Amino acid sequence: MVDLSFTEIERATFLAWPALEEIADGSWVARFARGYTKRANSIHAFDPADTDNAGSRIDAMAALYGARYLRPTFRVTPLTGAGIVEALDAKGWDVYEQSLVLAMDLTKRMRPVAATTRLFEANDPEWRALQGRMAGYDAEAMENLAGILGKLAVPARGIVVYDDTAHPSGAALAVNANGIAIFLNVVVDPDRRGMGYGRAVMHAALNWTAQAGATKAAIQVLANNAQAVPLYHSLGFTDAYGYHYRRAPR
Repeated sequence: MVDLSFTEIERATFLAWPALEEIADGSWVARFARGYTKRANSIHAFDPADTDNAGSRIDAMAALYGARYLRPTFRVTPLTGAGIVEALDAKGWDVYEQSLVLAMDLTKRMRPVAATTRLFEANDPEWRALQGRMAGYDAEAMENLAGILGKLAVPARGIVVYDDTAHPSGAALAVNANGIAIFLNVVVDPDRRGMGYGRAVMHAALNWTAQAGATKAAIQVLANNAQAVPLYHSLGFTDAYGYHYRRAPR
């Protein structure tokens, strides 16, 4: 069992993936990033006991999302108190995207990377272009990605692995969030899936974060991702906890 608390992991993910704007209410934080990714455009709770007046507070935060033309969304983790869940149920907020947080201890042991690898500064336009092309991003998503990466305040690298013809085949963002390695935007070129580039880019990401001083690691993944979950388990990650999103009725 990895010695990491829910709060430590959740705080690390905030550092690794900053929103463009945040508004707090007690231990709740509403995050906004023009709709790019759910983790940066949802309400997060950090104290299971902070549930007083949950219904009215949810309504107030929902209004903030409406003012920004975003659908109100709540990220429900083990830090979300039962009173909040009851209020979301009463308001008819639906459940979607069941997901997992996986965690592992991290050592400086270098893992083999079976591909040519290049590391970029996190907000390097070249890395953003390569990652965005593999992920199929449009111009708006690319602009929002640049905004989020521009707010990173902890060590991070964009990583790309290449095939034997120097074609970019996999990418990831590796972040050392106060000693906890967080990995985001992991993607493999659609024409090169099943060829080992996901493992290669993750090995490179684990190597960089370990050498940068991280001693623990965590990653978030959709629970039904039949390719990624077994890969991460094979790398040494184990299930830490589950989470999901709740969104307001239209």
